[in-house]
Amino acid sequence: MQVILLERVGRLGQMGDVVNVKDGYARNYLLPKGKALRATKENMEEFQKRRVQLEARNLELKKEAEAVAAKLDGHTFVAIRQAGDTGQLYGSVSTRDIAEIVRNGGFTVDRTQVILDRAIKTLGLHPVKIRLHPEVEVKVTLNVARSEEEAARQARGEDVTVVREERLELETFNPETLFEQPPAAEGSTGETGSAA
Repeated sequence: MQVILLERVGRLGQMGDVVNVKDGYARNYLLPKGKALRATKENMEEFQKRRVQLEARNLELKKEAEAVAAKLDGHTFVAIRQAGDTGQLYGSVSTRDIAEIVRNGGFTVDRTQVILDRAIKTLGLHPVKIRLHPEVEVKVTLNVARSEEEAARQARGEDVTVVREERLELETFNPETLFEQPPAAEGSTGETGSAA
């Protein structure tokens, strides 16, 4: 189906572009969200009449997004989740979870604006992109930890995935003792075999 874009759509085109998209994508997303119109002669004429208004509205929304981006960029948010000793989460942190955490931090973000390259399934500091506007994107850090105390330790750069006893063993481990031969018992010659 051919549609006229009423705003910039990622990987598709700029405002005013006439593009071919799959029918379902147009019917279920672009048309209901007001991001596009069917590419008919009447709609082309309608778009040309409304173009100045659409560009002004887009510019206004972009300025608002840039103002929010200035406050949000580089911000760190904490997500408390249950995890095993190795740091593997029981589940994962979804875009819905991240949007809720950012909203609780005082910013208005929808889950569709959160962009994850891969699922977050481990403890640690994870970079997350948030697209506030088709032309405005910011990066925030998500600190996934088991407790607030652990989140503070992770923020300082400490590795919390190692169990405390294992950490002590690693700190006191001497690799030279690994290959030492045990002392020979008294009376043994060190030779193996039987005397005949």
